[in-house]
Amino acid sequence: MTMQALVQVLASGLLTGLIYGLVAVGLSLIFGLMDVVNFAHGEFLMLAVYATFGLVVVSGLDPIVLMPLVAALMFVFGGTVYLGVVRFAMRAKANQGMVQIFATFGLAILLQGVAQYLFTPDYRSLQVSWLGGKTLDLGGVYLPWPQVFGALVSLAAFGGLFLLMTQTDFGRALEATREDQGAVALVGIDRNRIFALGWGLGAALVGLAGAVLTVFYYIHPGVGGAFALIAYVTVALGGFGSVFGALAAGLIVGLVEAATTLVLPPSLKSVGVYALYLLVVLVRPQGLFGRL
Repeated sequence: MTMQALVQVLASGLLTGLIYGLVAVGLSLIFGLMDVVNFAHGEFLMLAVYATFGLVVVSGLDPIVLMPLVAALMFVFGGTVYLGVVRFAMRAKANQGMVQIFATFGLAILLQGVAQYLFTPDYRSLQVSWLGGKTLDLGGVYLPWPQVFGALVSLAAFGGLFLLMTQTDFGRALEATREDQGAVALVGIDRNRIFALGWGLGAALVGLAGAVLTVFYYIHPGVGGAFALIAYVTVALGGFGSVFGALAAGLIVGLVEAATTLVLPPSLKSVGVYALYLLVVLVRPQGLFGRL
């Protein structure tokens, strides 16, 4: 293999890893805030993809233009899920953890079933997009513009999240609630409000990822499944609750996945990722950046 081909594979892995990080960060944010694993995370992504597709069909606008609207819609949906489902699951008198798991898992099955009923299991795709079919030539290394754009969106989202968490009152309230849910009530912070906003923020982030994927990925009711599995592995590698661990782990997953294709058939590209995950579980169960 030539050096140029190796750089091509690694560059593709970095772009894919940044998108994985964007898909995973909302899951990590919610867990860090509430110690709740959202098993409907993949279906949130699926809804974002269908929302983008539907808005494109209705408005005729490009997905890039519609990204902020999709993120806003998913923010509202995420907050509604907390207020209408998760909040009540957290009030369980016994086996609270299992109740939360089955509540979000049941929500995932419901959302996927509704999507199959309304949209059928057929695969769809956007035929026209500003970035569709275009590539960026960097000295003989060819990168698809949709993935490059997705990587830039991911970096911008993580940068915005960093500023939100370090420079705003909401971010400081979010961090305080992550550290001690009981103590924040003593200083007048409404824990339920922070939880609802946190779920909204996590859903908005996965909404951005869904809008990006719509440009170059197939649209179907099961689209969230594969990405959700990678997201769980990414969050576990980075450390449950570590928001920026999701970014680092996403990059690692993307690179390992790309490197695996150099020695194994592309259909087995996930083998290296899961082998790395098992190694981290054995050596550092809390993840690379986790504190659990």
